[in-house]
Amino acid sequence: MVDEHDHDAERDAILAALAPVVDGIAATFGPMCEVVLHDYRQPEKSVVAVAGEVTGRAVGGAMSEIGMKVRARGDEATDDLNYVTRTATGKLVKSSTMVLRDSTGAVFGALCVNVDISAVHEAHALLGALAGLGAGAAEPPVTAFGNDIESVVDAILDAHRLGQKSSWAALGRAERLDLFRRLDEHGVFAVRRAIEQVAARLGISRASAYSYLAQARATTDPTPAGGHA
Repeated sequence: MVDEHDHDAERDAILAALAPVVDGIAATFGPMCEVVLHDYRQPEKSVVAVAGEVTGRAVGGAMSEIGMKVRARGDEATDDLNYVTRTATGKLVKSSTMVLRDSTGAVFGALCVNVDISAVHEAHALLGALAGLGAGAAEPPVTAFGNDIESVVDAILDAHRLGQKSSWAALGRAERLDLFRRLDEHGVFAVRRAIEQVAARLGISRASAYSYLAQARATTDPTPAGGHA
């Protein structure tokens, strides 16, 4: 019978085989392309190889908001191709996230390709304006990228509090449960010590945070959450 140690050895071998592919893809598409190889077994330092510079990732850096959502889906995760987001610095990025599986089908990482399309988007907008065309597509969502997991969790929490009341105390029970439900759907609480970080940001005890998380998981959200992985 194959044990977990053998599975880890297989996963390590897959990551090692893909490391030169990271450099090859980035070199093929040029300076506007970034390729990141993730090992989801260690979310706080999931980046094991990176080539190019679009999101500022570095080896040993944490998974992004998108990676956290993929990891939260576990083995049900699927590839997410050609989606467009915006970084906190304003770059418009077209990305593809391809999940990595071992021989049992278990998801353990991802190969991500990020292409900075800001210049292309600006040129398209200029040509559209010259041609008298109307407004383009809706503004893409801002995605949290960072080399430490705490900053990614903070960014997700900030994004999900936008439009909410200014303080935790001002939120009603349904709004509090909805906040914890949405954070959970984004894989936040799968990260080690994230519950303590969220509790500190909201000014509540860790016990209260665990209680709200348990209640959120026990109830059904009547309004489906949006977003993509």
